[in-house]
Amino acid sequence: MENVSSVKEFILLGLSKNQGVQKICFVVFLFFYIVTVAGNLLIVVTVVSSQRLNSPMYFFLCHLSIADTCFSSVTAPKMIADFLVEKKTISFGGCMAQLFGFHISGGAEVFILTAMAYDRYFAICRPLHYTTLMTRRVCGWMVMGSWVGGFVHSLVQTLVTVSLPFCGPNKIDHYCCDVHPLLQLACTDTYVAGIIVVANSGMISVVTFFILVTSYIVILLSLKRRTSEGRNKALSTCGSHITVVILFFGPSTFTYIRPSSNLSEDKRIALFYSIITPMLNPLIYTLRNEEMKSAMRKLWNIKKALGDKESIGGHNFMCQ
Repeated sequence: MENVSSVKEFILLGLSKNQGVQKICFVVFLFFYIVTVAGNLLIVVTVVSSQRLNSPMYFFLCHLSIADTCFSSVTAPKMIADFLVEKKTISFGGCMAQLFGFHISGGAEVFILTAMAYDRYFAICRPLHYTTLMTRRVCGWMVMGSWVGGFVHSLVQTLVTVSLPFCGPNKIDHYCCDVHPLLQLACTDTYVAGIIVVANSGMISVVTFFILVTSYIVILLSLKRRTSEGRNKALSTCGSHITVVILFFGPSTFTYIRPSSNLSEDKRIALFYSIITPMLNPLIYTLRNEEMKSAMRKLWNIKKALGDKESIGGHNFMCQ
């Protein structure tokens, strides 16, 4: 369809119209975003700088943290800034760019989580062949494929949306630009567009969910032949991943595999998987992982030692 839009900007209705509530939300979500960026970047720095965290699991975790940071950064800064202004506007081009960034980072996160389940399958079920199967090159291709998959998914969602004519209503009942709220504003029948959007998201959800479920069914069956100690160790490495999968897949799948609706709670569901989950992921993966906590303590001690040396050096220079 040819884009004949006359709308040059959209108005985001946000989470609430109450000024008092918006001020509280500004403080709360600014804190959430700072914790999200700091926590995920801390994981990236720790994995990159630590020689002990060189396994595929931490390689994928590093890229999951990058995807989380991008996913949250696409929407959170704009949403936080809008809490302080009365008229929350975004240009047509900015809206489409936000839509594209939202889905490419979200899609990449889905594929990376699936790759992590694939990695856990080989680590637990085929440990003797693990190092030959999950090489650095294979992991690199899997991560690249995750971002390419996210790009293709996002491109379809964006092209379907940008081709629609927007000639009248421009108020988006959301805190960001997303597919379903925009479909409701189009000045044409969006049945076909809605089917494409649901089919695109549904195909990704079904395929990745099948791989995840199959991987963990095989893992659980293989654990029956292990000792209680080996079983507990294997489950501890999978527990964090399963928690993140449930927190991310549940709400996002519910939102995108069904047709567009008028339910205002959609934006609250999106708030959970786009803001809350990226903030919780670093806590989930660090609090339950002794290797990660040990590497972080070592990194902190190194920085502290370097800081003490610089302080001593500066003091000696002043004394001289």
